[in-house]
Amino acid sequence: MTLTSQNIKHVFVLMLENRSFDHMLGFSGINGTDAASGAKTSLHGLSGNEQNSGASVSQPADISMPTDPCHEFECVLHQLCGATATYPPQGQYPPIDCSGFVDSYVASGAKDPKEIMKCFGPAQLPVLTALAQEFVVCDNWYSSMPGPTWPNRFFVHAASSAGLDHSPSNTELGKWFAFGLNFQNGTIFDRLNKANKQWHIFRGDEFPTSLALNGVHFLTKSTPLREFKNRLNSTRHPYPYDYTFIEPSYGHFVSDYKGGTSQHPLDNIVCGEWLIKNVYEWIRNSPVWNNSLLLVTWDEHGGFYDHVEPGPAASPGDNSSTSPLNRFGFTFVQYGVRVPAVIVSPLIAQNLIDHRIYDHSSVPATLESMWALNALTQRDAQAADFSRLITLSSPRATPVTLPSPSAAAGPCPFPAPAGPEAAVAPMMVSRPAEPPNEGNLPGFLYIARKVDAELSPVAESLMPAERRVSGAEIETAVTDRYVKSHTTRASAALYMESVRKKARAAEAMRE
Repeated sequence: MTLTSQNIKHVFVLMLENRSFDHMLGFSGINGTDAASGAKTSLHGLSGNEQNSGASVSQPADISMPTDPCHEFECVLHQLCGATATYPPQGQYPPIDCSGFVDSYVASGAKDPKEIMKCFGPAQLPVLTALAQEFVVCDNWYSSMPGPTWPNRFFVHAASSAGLDHSPSNTELGKWFAFGLNFQNGTIFDRLNKANKQWHIFRGDEFPTSLALNGVHFLTKSTPLREFKNRLNSTRHPYPYDYTFIEPSYGHFVSDYKGGTSQHPLDNIVCGEWLIKNVYEWIRNSPVWNNSLLLVTWDEHGGFYDHVEPGPAASPGDNSSTSPLNRFGFTFVQYGVRVPAVIVSPLIAQNLIDHRIYDHSSVPATLESMWALNALTQRDAQAADFSRLITLSSPRATPVTLPSPSAAAGPCPFPAPAGPEAAVAPMMVSRPAEPPNEGNLPGFLYIARKVDAELSPVAESLMPAERRVSGAEIETAVTDRYVKSHTTRASAALYMESVRKKARAAEAMRE
């Protein structure tokens, strides 16, 4: 731990969804100072001449995509290695040339292959661009494995995915059930608990993906994001959390993900800009700012084009490759596609560009370095620690506000998120008669079941004694509701809507 990193008392991580580095910042044209050498340098972005299957990179990009690009393990293999590539279980990842992004997008059912090559100009993303220019932009931050959301988000918390190399199925989630996913070496939250460090999750909706982890509880370890500003500025109870993980709202995830702040490709990207702006300004204008470190990053590339070939990664060294969750026999020695990452603190020099290699395991690696915690796996033991960017002995002047996002947004949950008294709008459902076994839906359904199980004893405790039932009976009833919700996407949505209303009611009682 460096002398200056001791000044950091609060670490915040905001993780958004499914965007590659080139797609978001490739045309930003940012110049600055090399974070390692101190020399003048430029961000490793796009020249404008990059092509893929005859389609060229271009700008501007659309604020929402007409087709959700595939980013499952086999699709990313196609994108990185070409249409004929195969992965041998427990073998070496094929040679990477980034040749298959357009072909993979067409295979997803897209009508216009050029959509996947469109990238945002800086005027379209004024909030992200301003942060990247003012603080540190990392242009070699990679998703932790070449695959989808869930395993990549797990690497942030555990420097491993417990072997998961795909979006989990209902069958796999049924094995986790009430207790959450267990990692051989635990999670960063376990390490923080042992070190008496306080941590918390602020969530944009009732179904944060981090709730899938063992030991993460809805009522005691998570709070609606609308309370974040108040917690930061409380005079009665100074902000107590050493580590804060922030999840966006995922919108209508039973249909098109619209109405959220996660920057999912089908949703309006400007709403995520509002989220970034608010999170920064809330921290910036709070009592904790001078001792804070904020990371803004994305879980994986979402299928969008990036021209930089990801390199080899350190194996976690746990039971990942032999786990029953390991569908493809992936060995986890290959990084996924590059994603944006911006690191923010008043103790960081202005306008830095960091070309060093990072991945999501750098989050636990940084916390471990700062607070003398043991590494979770070989991945975070070897991962780069971004607390080394803290080089100033006293806080410098920083922007009080960021630019307003593009006016192309339309209605967004920010800057005025709904309060607990607001009516809960019914979830929109696409293909209602189909089974709920696709993409992220099984994972969100599992999260709903876990919230339901946790809140049911709370509701029971408020009942008259003669009407109360045992914990085993509650568990049986919740499981019955959960299993019945598996039949169709429509029934899954109804179940999750009922859990969401129960969660809002529980939050209202707590407040």
